[in-house]
Amino acid sequence: MSTAMFVSLSDKVAMFNQQANNHMASQSRNPFTSGLNLDKPKFSKEEYGRPAAGSLSDIRGRKATAHILREMLELCEIIQQNGTPCKDHPEIMGITFGDLFNIYVAISDKCVGLLLRARKQGMIEFEGEVLFQRRDDDVPIFLVKPIAEIRAYFKQKIEDAKKDVH
Repeated sequence: MSTAMFVSLSDKVAMFNQQANNHMASQSRNPFTSGLNLDKPKFSKEEYGRPAAGSLSDIRGRKATAHILREMLELCEIIQQNGTPCKDHPEIMGITFGDLFNIYVAISDKCVGLLLRARKQGMIEFEGEVLFQRRDDDVPIFLVKPIAEIRAYFKQKIEDAKKDVH
């Protein structure tokens, strides 16, 4: 037979009181039921809105960042390979949006988003906020940094994003 059947009434009361006390303690820390003004969590600007370091969300985010960086590098490589040098600055490669879109659409459906991100990173330049197929086919896109510098930059960023993932 089980020994639980022979527990005294005072032991059962003590066990109930312990569970009741634990529940009251957990509810006192619950900001939705306590009615108390609890201290707000303190976050630095770098931590705010980011998952805890090493968490699964952090790892997924780092992997996604590395993937996007690789795609931006590929986009810059395509501009370098298929673009033409500018007349007054031969180190700057240029390609029209229409040509780039036709080349890159077979590779990825995220061409415009990658262009925006690459511009934000300072790798490319083009006029306007967003480029649209057909309407902006003649808008030039310029690779404003040497491809070797771009490769080094993205490879370093990819390595940084991969840190602590494995």
